[in-house]
Amino acid sequence: MTRSSREARSGQKEGVSRPDLEIGDLETLADWMDSRFRIPGTGIRFGLDALFGIVPGVGDGLLTLPGVYILVRAHRLGAPFLLLARMAGNLAIDLVVGVIPLVGDIFDIGFRANRRNVALLRAHFDKTARASGTAPDR
Repeated sequence: MTRSSREARSGQKEGVSRPDLEIGDLETLADWMDSRFRIPGTGIRFGLDALFGIVPGVGDGLLTLPGVYILVRAHRLGAPFLLLARMAGNLAIDLVVGVIPLVGDIFDIGFRANRRNVALLRAHFDKTARASGTAPDR
């Protein structure tokens, strides 16, 4: 069986774990939410969270849903309770401060709760893989 046929049958690349693939998907989502766009001539990056957060009330409430999705996926991947609690705390901070007009919009650009949470999840699984001797090649 060739490498490409093995990949096609398993639905993943050879040597890449399922959590690693799922975290990669979550990193893409977090990028769109927190840092997909750049203000020309600056190093300031922002995502859909900051962009739609300008809409009072509705924007911040709706844009918490992708963060909750990341939290649910982390739970399904087997993230420990304390990690999930820390991730939920990041989401709560983002939501509470995000509803404050103007201050919340500026905060969203700097805090980046989704990227922060996915980085915590990635660090946990990388640490777990190193401890078990199954760390992926990066």
